[in-house]
Amino acid sequence: MTDDVRRTVEAVWRIEGARVVATVARMVGDVGLAEDLAQDALADALAQWPESGVPRNAGAWFTAVAKRRAIDAWRRSERLDERYRTMAHDLGTAAEQEWEPIEDDVLKLVFAACHPVLSREAQVALTLRVVSGLTTEEIARMFLVPVPTMQQRIVRAKKTLSAARVPFAVPEPHEWGKRLSAVLAVVYLVFTEGYAATSGDRVIRADLAGEALRLGRMVAALAPREPEAHALVALMEIQASRFAARVGPDGSPVLLADQDRSRWDRGQITRGLAALARADAFGRGRGPYGLQAAIAACHARAADVADTDWEQIVTLYTALEQLTKNPVVTLNRAVAVSMAADPATALRILDEELDAKRLAGSHLLPSARGELLARLGRTDEAREELRRAADLAGNERQRAVLLERIATL
Repeated sequence: MTDDVRRTVEAVWRIEGARVVATVARMVGDVGLAEDLAQDALADALAQWPESGVPRNAGAWFTAVAKRRAIDAWRRSERLDERYRTMAHDLGTAAEQEWEPIEDDVLKLVFAACHPVLSREAQVALTLRVVSGLTTEEIARMFLVPVPTMQQRIVRAKKTLSAARVPFAVPEPHEWGKRLSAVLAVVYLVFTEGYAATSGDRVIRADLAGEALRLGRMVAALAPREPEAHALVALMEIQASRFAARVGPDGSPVLLADQDRSRWDRGQITRGLAALARADAFGRGRGPYGLQAAIAACHARAADVADTDWEQIVTLYTALEQLTKNPVVTLNRAVAVSMAADPATALRILDEELDAKRLAGSHLLPSARGELLARLGRTDEAREELRRAADLAGNERQRAVLLERIATL
């Protein structure tokens, strides 16, 4: 298979994958089975498209193949009752017709995967797999766990949903409370992967981030009195406003300090600030998404890095750290301290307060330490840390930036 065909298949799958899984799940009533069938269709595309070419409607092709596989499985298991015979007939005559997915099928898929019968970790991992199309390796990197651990988690989650016969539907409003926090967490992580891809050769996966923002807006509409739903929309709007300035002409990432802020989308910033104001208007205090949105708002309001209210950002990160106990938040607080105070204080935070074991497989900690050491004039140590960061970086563009930084030292 040529690299061009493989890239085409992967690109089509990134765009169509979630809707294919959602459509098949609506048919078979089983999210795990639907994802397996869709993956089989993806394998067929990788085998057939190099010879047959890319279909005109690739989404319809994936869906038709996955549905046919489902029908074949029913026939082989001798469980094809009258309902299945009728369905097979309808699908057989309509398989090549244009595919018109229901608008909210992907949201149904998210709610199904976030059923309370699963643990929070399983809910998030499964949804990232079936909705965002992330590989098991990418999800494992996001969770900072070994790949086999993540594979087992996803397989168990599929089996659990099948055994519980979880319906493919948006739950009744009185059931949202059990799932809403998980749904918000999933939407946030999907956006995060779109905002800063953990692997591959692209800095941003705009399609993924755009889908997360669409889902977030729908969730906020379904739960209009949930402050954190509006806060998450605010965070995504403000962060997405920077996309045009975050990537250089050659595809390399542009750091916040070097971005042309005239290229930030002021319309998105305005929408984001309005959503944050809606969240704050409930008067319930800020949760994790509200605090992150407030941090993003500090950057959005600043004319440049020097104009940024770094002390306020440190305060917000401190509050977020208390809520989440997340080592990445501690790292970000240290970076903010380096801007508000000095790099030596920030380095002490990384060395004395951060749980380094939880970031053992990530490039983030050595990258941050390398920059702080460079600012302190400890160049040899900085180069060593940045080399370690480059070895750990899964994204090719990020690795190139780190190697270039080493060269400048």
